[in-house]
Amino acid sequence: MAAFNVTPSDPSIFILTGIPGLEAAHIWISIPFSTFYFISLMGNFTLLFVVCREQTLHKPMYLLLCMLALTDIATPTFVVPKALCIFWFNLKGITMAECLTQMFFLNTVSVTQSAMLVTMAFDRYVAICNPLRYATILSNARIAKLGLVCLIRSVLFILPLPLLLSQQPFCANRIIPYTQCEYIAVEKIACGDITVPRTYGLVLMFIVYGFDLTLIALSYGLIIRAVLRISSKKSHQKALNTCTAHVCVMLMYYTPSLFASLTYLFGQGIAPYVPIILADLYLLIPPMLNPIIYGVKTKELSDKLGKCMCRR
Repeated sequence: MAAFNVTPSDPSIFILTGIPGLEAAHIWISIPFSTFYFISLMGNFTLLFVVCREQTLHKPMYLLLCMLALTDIATPTFVVPKALCIFWFNLKGITMAECLTQMFFLNTVSVTQSAMLVTMAFDRYVAICNPLRYATILSNARIAKLGLVCLIRSVLFILPLPLLLSQQPFCANRIIPYTQCEYIAVEKIACGDITVPRTYGLVLMFIVYGFDLTLIALSYGLIIRAVLRISSKKSHQKALNTCTAHVCVMLMYYTPSLFASLTYLFGQGIAPYVPIILADLYLLIPPMLNPIIYGVKTKELSDKLGKCMCRR
């Protein structure tokens, strides 16, 4: 414990405060944190197990779900262990290298998830608008290549963020009022000229998420146009049902992210713990609920899950 009794004068150490204003409740807050994390791991590993085990699920759509499950495992894993150390043992110290590394992986996974949602929207577009060419356009090999492109794009976009911040001098007060190294919070404790990293971060956010949301909106616009041309009401419902799970996951990903960013940037009059809680929920809730949503809404997956459970 003494090894973590750091002082603010140590230039290599930052302090993660956890959730400021709710320090007395940290032990209680750790209960939902650890519960959500456990459910997230169980749900996503179960999804991976079922898809890998069942040959009939070796299709592009389920390969995309596996990629999404991997990002859903990674996201809370980069946050929860350190957060629990803060809540349970008051171990708030984190080196600058560890902080920047955590920031890099968290943002890389986040941008990768956004790209995966774009790919899944394109998958639904092809399945509904060009069903006869689906197997030709989206083979398993092509989906794997798209997944690799999504990852490379994320690394190339995010890598400059920690590199730019690593060149900055930091103030004596190296306190980050979060459970993890949020880019905006780390940027605020830099004492040098942060014009370049701040501009890059804002431009990156608008370009990446603006571009991804535009492609998703375009895909669903074309899907809706195709569905409206179908004369059968039953076919209408069947086509839209195939998109329900993806729309739910997409809303869970983008909505908390938007609210957390807006609250942090413009919520000067609200309690300081509100943006921190929103940021934590954004990192914990979607990874926990995504496998549940797909398990419930995707009949083929839920049937195979039921069969696997019965075999055991």
